[in-house]
Amino acid sequence: MASQFNKEREIPVSSQEFPGKEHKMPDPQATRDQLPADGEGNKMTYRAADKLRGKRAIITGGDSGIGAATAVLFAREGADSTIAYLPDEEKDAQETRRQVEELGAQCHLIAVDMTSRGNCKKVVDFAMDKMGGVDILFNNLAYQMVVEDIADLSEDQWVHTFNTNIHSFFYTSKYALAHMKRGATIINNASINAYIGRPDLLDYTSTKGAVVSFTRGLSNQYLSKGIRVNAVAPGPVWTPLIPATMSEKAQKEFTSPMGRPAQPSEIAACVVFLASSDSSCVSAQTIHCNGGVVVNG
Repeated sequence: MASQFNKEREIPVSSQEFPGKEHKMPDPQATRDQLPADGEGNKMTYRAADKLRGKRAIITGGDSGIGAATAVLFAREGADSTIAYLPDEEKDAQETRRQVEELGAQCHLIAVDMTSRGNCKKVVDFAMDKMGGVDILFNNLAYQMVVEDIADLSEDQWVHTFNTNIHSFFYTSKYALAHMKRGATIINNASINAYIGRPDLLDYTSTKGAVVSFTRGLSNQYLSKGIRVNAVAPGPVWTPLIPATMSEKAQKEFTSPMGRPAQPSEIAACVVFLASSDSSCVSAQTIHCNGGVVVNG
């Protein structure tokens, strides 16, 4: 089989129930610390440089996909993590912890549904108890489900998507900021869909627009206090969310101008940049790690 970084590679179509499981994804598996080495499909292991030595991070949706890759790269850079995930995702979460601990970092697991404000506070309290502080918050968890027409988009799905994708970001940020000190960072996971207006993900797209605005407003509140807030806006990324929420047609069209979706590791590398002092003069901004789509914003 061709390398997962080969731009001619076709995405294997599969189907899962939500939430998707990374260990059930078809080959090629999503990568957590492998990056393209060239344009020929070769890859290399992420090269760390102690950028986050001694830092403590909360990663929501950290069991798989972008969240898991971020936990692994954070560990390579010297940071401990607390990852939150749904109870059904336990196997993926345990594998993420195994990889993080093999790299010499700590990884604390909390299985919880973060669509309620109480559970968002529970995650922050748990992280404080386990790590003694919070230096980085990566608001990453998300829900989506393809619906072609607003007439078929149920009110319950609309509310659930907002509870997951933006309300949890607000609550977790609010509770974490009570413990964050100067030099801390918040990174929010937005999406290319906020900029292109994807029609079959109306509720998801709407929440991601809210994430961009939330990022800008919160940065303007906290920059004077020495806390930076930024976002990443991925394009297509090969994560368990894809086979769990997209139709066969949508999966076949799941690509970018690079001719492939990104791997979670490629987005995680951008999160590392925003979490570290390498981005010391960057706040209220969005990194468009979308595979080459030109957007304005």
